Amino acid sequence: MCLAVPMKVVEIKGDMAVVESAGLRREVGIMLLASIRLNDWVLIHAGFAISKLTKKQARETLAIFAEGQFFA
Repeated sequence: MCLAVPMKVVEIKGDMAVVESAGLRREVGIMLLASIRLNDWVLIHAGFAISKLTKKQARETLAIFAEGQFFA
């Protein structure tokens, strides 16, 4: 199963960004998306940001993950 995870952008370094969610931080590629800014929510798959999300969409998706204990 492939899973994409909503994560918040906490640092930008050129075409790379540090993102965070559920206490995890990862460095990911952001070159597939235009105009990513700090505190944006993005959907991460295979080390790349593949879509921007609203804060509401990110929270709803993370709540679904929590119900399924994906981060347990």
